[in-house]
Amino acid sequence: MSTLITIGRSFGSGGGFIGQAIGKKLGIPFYDNELISKVAEESGYSKSLFADGEEKRSLFSMSSFFSSGRMGYIDSGYVNDNVMFKIQSEVIRSIALKGDAVIIGRCADYILRDMKCLNVFICAPEEYRIQRLMREEGLTEDEAEKLMRRKDRTRETYYNYYTFGAWGQAANYNLCVDSSVLGIEGTADYIIDYGRRAGLVG
Repeated sequence: MSTLITIGRSFGSGGGFIGQAIGKKLGIPFYDNELISKVAEESGYSKSLFADGEEKRSLFSMSSFFSSGRMGYIDSGYVNDNVMFKIQSEVIRSIALKGDAVIIGRCADYILRDMKCLNVFICAPEEYRIQRLMREEGLTEDEAEKLMRRKDRTRETYYNYYTFGAWGQAANYNLCVDSSVLGIEGTADYIIDYGRRAGLVG
């Protein structure tokens, strides 16, 4: 049985670090924005396909990220956001079909909804997230709060638009975890233990 774990996360909760820790502990591949872009490149697309794709919906110039052989996606010289999401979905599904993976963000839980996955959402209190951003990004409290709210808003808009669901709503996930309670490593261990008990992690 393949182990497929998808992780959604509120901004500043440390979800990416937790996903990476899970991958290391289980010895399975971890895919964030950079590595998904690499898979996209190997599939014939350029790296810019996924640049900021989770944070905004906009038109992308065809020449900016298509290589030859992808002409079927062209629409008047531009690739709209719905077509980009279709391409993204194909890349994520190709990752999942290869075997074990931890995939961060990008509506992976929805894209892989017909596959056996452990779908997790990682959250944390706003104050905790603001303090993390201040510490790790060197931001003032006001800057950290504004960034957190902007990122959360765009992630929520993106997820809700493409999945017709509700970003961060517990009913959409197998497990929702507050990362401020156990920290990065402790949360990763907790998710792995839950997944094994649920028969979703090998």
